[in-house]
Formats: sequence, structure tokens, C-alpha cells
Amino acid sequence: LLPIPVAAAAKETVESRSYLEDLHLYATPREQRFRMFASLEFEGQLFMTPYDFIQAVTSDEPKRAKRWRSLSKQELNQILMETPPVWKGSSKFFRTLNEKGVISYTEYLFLLCILTKPHAGFRIAFNMFDTDGNEMVDKKEFLVLQEIFRKKNEKRERKGDEEKRAMLRLQLYGYHTPTNSVLKTEGEDLVPRSYWDTLRRSTSQALFSDLAERADDIASSLSDTTLLVHFFGKKGKAELNFEDFYRFMDNLQTEVLEIEFLSYSNGMNTISEEDFAHILLRYTNVENTASYLENLRCMIPEEKGITFEEFRSFFQFLNNLEDFAIAMQMYNFASRSIGQDEFKRAVYVATGVKLSPHLVNTVFKIFDVDRDDQLSYKEFIGIMKDRLNRGFRGYKPIQRYTTFKSCVRKELYSR
Repeated sequence: LLPIPVAAAAKETVESRSYLEDLHLYATPREQRFRMFASLEFEGQLFMTPYDFIQAVTSDEPKRAKRWRSLSKQELNQILMETPPVWKGSSKFFRTLNEKGVISYTEYLFLLCILTKPHAGFRIAFNMFDTDGNEMVDKKEFLVLQEIFRKKNEKRERKGDEEKRAMLRLQLYGYHTPTNSVLKTEGEDLVPRSYWDTLRRSTSQALFSDLAERADDIASSLSDTTLLVHFFGKKGKAELNFEDFYRFMDNLQTEVLEIEFLSYSNGMNTISEEDFAHILLRYTNVENTASYLENLRCMIPEEKGITFEEFRSFFQFLNNLEDFAIAMQMYNFASRSIGQDEFKRAVYVATGVKLSPHLVNTVFKIFDVDRDDQLSYKEFIGIMKDRLNRGFRGYKPIQRYTTFKSCVRKELYSR
């Protein structure tokens, strides 16, 4: 038997852990996912490491047991001291930092937004932060993000124990937030909106509200993070220009795509068409993926492979999916399907991205289930829209046996 003081301490630890786990009931799906992958805690607030973030957008579940490690002030300062400036960024930034970084919940939402934005939208994003229009973004302007995302979450909170809701806000934002609204509430706000839409609408309101004024108070109550130091320097006095902002966003998109590609390429320059299909379908609501994969095997019996450039160009196109959908409707106004030439032309006209003939043929073979060499709006657009939810929910398990088969094929064809 445990001594009474030890037993009491153990019981208190279990009860405390149960209490924190119970907060999951009051969290939105996005908050739940952040709490699931976050591994650090500092003064009551949870943080992801760069490694945690990469895992959250490329894996179904964390690869290690859920545990929040408490950081000391000294450890946090050391991490921030080693953070490189934004002009030293690269497409290996998150992988290089690995565990040596801290990412807050609102920054997690911001990074997820970046992953699904087209390059043409980077300027719009920068201008949304640049509220004074001086072509530079300072730390105060960037911190408006904290309030905008918090206000969106407040409208989504469930009714329940106020103490637990306050604890959840402390975990996610690092301070006890007031319950009164900062932004004006409009009837249209009741309509579900993406975080990017919220950011786009709300940042423009910052000049006419007290959000900008509150940024100083927020800054004084929050700890610095890896992104804040990366963007604005260790003293927080630097300013972010558009070129550095664009490069950061482009590097992040490239890095996540590289990680996904390399996880299937087995050290080779290509991935199989079947692996490409897996990467697409694991982010969607498609239930019967087997029919899509079987269709692909029958229609492309000999593997040619998808290069990284083809892979990257396709996902750049997907980030322009809304514009493409409009162009496709011009061909498909009467719910008619389109062929490969029309598809390729619509992609280029709408997005400026040129897809290779082999990549287009592979996409058709994946989604053309009725095998008429035509692609309907419902067969493609509806499924691909699901994929833009990456990072906000769980993914489909990966059927690794196909990857092994593809590896064997590659060995045979390379001889």
C-alpha cells in the first residue's frame, strides 16, 4: 500500500488530469485537435512545437502518448533566443526547428489558413494585417489576429460550466478573456464561416474598433512565440515586409507537401499513381476508397510515377479550387461532364497552373468511376472541397500495403 501522503498526491494528480481531459467536452473540433497534438505548457497555456504542427497536418494521431511538458521561463527564453529571423526562412524551417519552438493556438489556426490559400491571395492576406497601409506589418498589427480568432471561437462556445470554459480559454489563449464582445455582432455572423473569412472581414474592422488599441494590452499579457520572434525579432521592434511574408507562406506550403511526398517516395524521385490517390482521398469524406483505387489500377496498369513538381503543381491548383469551380461550371452549366483537354484548359485559365498530361490523366482515372473518360462536377469538385479541411479533423488511415507493392514495382522497373 502507498503511504497516505503519496496516495493523496497520486489521487490529486489523477483528479487534476481527469479535470483537464474533461475540458475536451467544451472544445470545438479545431480546439480538440490542437489540444491532442500540443505537447508543451507554459503558465497554463498550451503550445505546439513545430514538430507537433507538422504531425497535426500530416498524421491521424500523435505518434507519442499525450503529455504536456511544462516549460520554465529559462527554457522558453532559450528556445526563442535560437529562433532565426524571417529572412533566413526555408522550406525546411519547421523540420529544422523540430522541438525547439512554441506555436500558440491562434497561430496554429493562422498556419492552417496558409496551407489552403493560393499564391495570388498572399498579397490580400498581407494587406489584411497591414491595417495602417504602410506596406509593413508590425507586431501590434499581427496581434490583432489573437482577438479576431478568439471572438470567432467565443460565438461557437457551448453552454456549460463557466469555470471550465474559462480554463479552456486560458489553455488556448494564455489569459482569461472577458465574455463581452469586442467586435460588433451582426446577424450574418450566425452563418458558419472559415477562419480566413473571419480574418478577412474582421481585420478591416480593426481601424474602427478597439482591437488595435487592445493589442498593447494583449502583448503585455502574452508570452512571445517562435513566430513572433521569427517575424518581428527578439525585441519585437522589427517589421515584416511583403517579400518575407510571401516567402514564409510559400515555404510552409512547400514544406508540408515535401513531407507528404517523401513519406511515400521511399527515397525515389516519384511516387506511384496509387500513392497519389491515397494522399488525395485520405483527406476527404469518401467512404468507399477501394472503388477509386481499383479503378486506377485497372486504367493505369503500368506505373509511370508522379514527380514532386507535378505533385506540387496539383496542390497549388487545389488552393485555387473556388476559381476553377466557376470556370468548370461554364463547361458544365447543364451538369454535363468534361474531358481531359477541357479540364486542363479550365485549370490554366482559372489558376494559371499548367498540369502535365500524365497528371491530368491520373486524376481522371482516380475520379472517373463510371469510366467514360469524362469528369463531372460532382465527381471531382465535391470531393476535393473536403480536402481543404486538412488539419481541422482526423484523416483516413493509410493502407500501407499498397505502398509496399508500389515499392516492389519500382524495384522491378528500375532493373
